[in-house]
Amino acid sequence: MTDFFHNKRALNYGGFVVCLVLLGYALYAQYGLQLEPCPLCIFQRVAVIAMAAVFLLAALHNPGRSGTVFYAAMLGVAGAAGMAIAGRHVWLQNLPPDKVPACGPGLDFMLDAFPLFEVLEVVLTGSGECATIDWSFLGLSMPAWVLIAITLLTVTGVSANALNIPKTK
Repeated sequence: MTDFFHNKRALNYGGFVVCLVLLGYALYAQYGLQLEPCPLCIFQRVAVIAMAAVFLLAALHNPGRSGTVFYAAMLGVAGAAGMAIAGRHVWLQNLPPDKVPACGPGLDFMLDAFPLFEVLEVVLTGSGECATIDWSFLGLSMPAWVLIAITLLTVTGVSANALNIPKTK
């Protein structure tokens, strides 16, 4: 088991699998539990998908030193974006009711009606639907758990790829 933690390729495959589990649960929550995701939830999924892609590419490529620094940087960027989005979501959920922004139009409508950067600005500002807590476990909402998971994935992925772990054959 300790060999797993000293094997860059195994850690990258592990990160990829964890991302798949997170995405699988998000889909189960949406279709099985009938919890409709808000725009910030969708953007968190995009960040997890980006991390999954980088983890998979790093595992398949199994690069040397310069490649691992590149993958570490890419995981850092995707992870930082995911943490910022999830953190914003948690912040919105913890606002007093009178400070919660009004609900806006759906993401599908905004993507059809507005330029992408305007949609990003509106979504990241948040809306009332993003402040609703429909699911919790051990007192933490789903975005809080996503924030924890993305933080752990980012730290693990950046560490595994940036540290001088020998390349596996």
